[in-house]
Amino acid sequence: VSADTVLAPLRAALDSCRATVQKQVCNDIGRRLTVLEDAWAQGKLSAPVRKRMSLLVQELQQQHWDAADEIHRSLMVDHVNEVSQWMVGVKRLIAETRDPPAGEVGSADTEPATEPE
Repeated sequence: VSADTVLAPLRAALDSCRATVQKQVCNDIGRRLTVLEDAWAQGKLSAPVRKRMSLLVQELQQQHWDAADEIHRSLMVDHVNEVSQWMVGVKRLIAETRDPPAGEVGSADTEPATEPE
């Protein structure tokens, strides 16, 4: 699995969040993705971590949020020393892509009713 196969979709997801997510949150996610990229490039990630990150990204691309979240949790449990510095960013990215903030295109018909009782 190449680093780019995993990082390109994560960066694309981050870019799509930038319009609706606070700048500092996006910047933090971006920094953490860079930490992931560097660790990958320097050979600091074991094969199981690289494999599971590849699976996580595939689930994200198919909008299988629960499956992606499950993989993220298993990585945190099984490989915490390897993933702790950057996995928070991936977790946040899953959360932001899964539940875009209100005001997103297509959410107009889900406005809460505010009529008085």
